[in-house]
Amino acid sequence: MKRMVVQTSRPYDILSERGLLSQAGDLCRRVNSGQKVLLVSDSQVDPLYGGRVARALEEAGYTVARFVFPAGEESKRLSTVSDLYAALAQARLTRPDLLVALGGGVTGDMTGFAAATWLRGIDFVQIPTSLLSMVDSSVGGKTGVDIPEGKNLIGAFWQPRLVLVDPDVLETLPPAFLTDGMGEVIKTACIRDEALFRRLETGRALEPDALEETVWRCIDIKRGVVERDERESGERKLLNFGHTLAHALERHYHYQGLTHGCAVALGMLRITQAAERHGLSAAGTAVRLETVLKQYGLPVDDPAATSLLLEGIAMDKKRTGSDIDLVLLHIIGDAYLHRLPLQELAPFFGK
Repeated sequence: MKRMVVQTSRPYDILSERGLLSQAGDLCRRVNSGQKVLLVSDSQVDPLYGGRVARALEEAGYTVARFVFPAGEESKRLSTVSDLYAALAQARLTRPDLLVALGGGVTGDMTGFAAATWLRGIDFVQIPTSLLSMVDSSVGGKTGVDIPEGKNLIGAFWQPRLVLVDPDVLETLPPAFLTDGMGEVIKTACIRDEALFRRLETGRALEPDALEETVWRCIDIKRGVVERDERESGERKLLNFGHTLAHALERHYHYQGLTHGCAVALGMLRITQAAERHGLSAAGTAVRLETVLKQYGLPVDDPAATSLLLEGIAMDKKRTGSDIDLVLLHIIGDAYLHRLPLQELAPFFGK
């Protein structure tokens, strides 16, 4: 079993092994001594894995209640969290008890937010089942929900007690979900690991052996960034490369149709093209990025004009007063923050 320790204010393990779902109960017992669990999942993941994880938790002595919500980003809202709170109340979870997030980024973000706010904070465990959630959202303690004005504007930093990564679940993902996850994989390579990017350029990243290695490397990169900047005061902002535009695009499409990883792909490319035009990224960086995005079936063009996205961009969490921090690339593998007055956003993007 692979093990990685995240040394945040409350350290926790990330464990990875094939078949790990069946060990979830015993592994949760190592970090939590409560009596009850609320297992949270969505309508796509629960039929696949909910029963197996619930049985493992019951065999470890937990009383298990389950909360299943409709799959999709459109469920990542306060009304769903309100329903989740009602389920917590009905199951009578107390402070020593446990929330378990079984699913992708939407499930993990909402479950973590509920854990951070139920009784002012209870334990939760992340069991990511998508490529995107494995390499990004399950690690680092960012939790939250969307509102019509913007993505993840309501949330809290609340670290999990444990993250369990079972590579077996990736074999049951539809190809579109693997493609979506590659948006975050490519982002990670862009900001911190040119050698990983070169491996991605071979086009073999989704082959089983290569995929496990890639997932573990991405997790390790994020672990290091989170340890150095847990509350996103500086370096951790780099993990949002492409996200300023991505979140604006998702908002533009009302969180329907355009998936997060695909939005990140579009955001990374647009901002890098703009940075090159202004001499802020090395020439050829955008072409190299576009080639890799195409290799893995990610979009490189979208009809939404950047001018239509400026309001959403201005709502980005990296805004400071009348300025915004944009994440740009010097070159592949070397990201940096570029502060820009909001009034210069339109000219920056050439609109």
